[in-house]
Amino acid sequence: MGHIPRSMVVHCSGATTRQASPGDVVTIAGILLPTRYTGFRALKAGLIADTYLEAMAVRKHKKSYHEIETDEEMEEELGTAAQDPDIYDRLARSIAPEIYGHLDV
Repeated sequence: MGHIPRSMVVHCSGATTRQASPGDVVTIAGILLPTRYTGFRALKAGLIADTYLEAMAVRKHKKSYHEIETDEEMEEELGTAAQDPDIYDRLARSIAPEIYGHLDV
């Protein structure tokens, strides 16, 4: 019976190496290839081979802060929130309201 791999080795080269950072959620398009064994390891492995994914394209699912595009409505809401004198307290109460004393930290 087969199994679903929990991790996979991906080889990136060229421009694909800079398209994502550790921790990013990505979709990778590529070619599944066998790992070539040499020497004694090739004799020991027999017909069993590990595989790796040769990445051809990498697409990030979430954009970083500086890549987000804003519209007029969002700009207006941010401007209104910035003018609010109680913005610090509102933000502090919204982070973890169930934790007693979180405003003191």
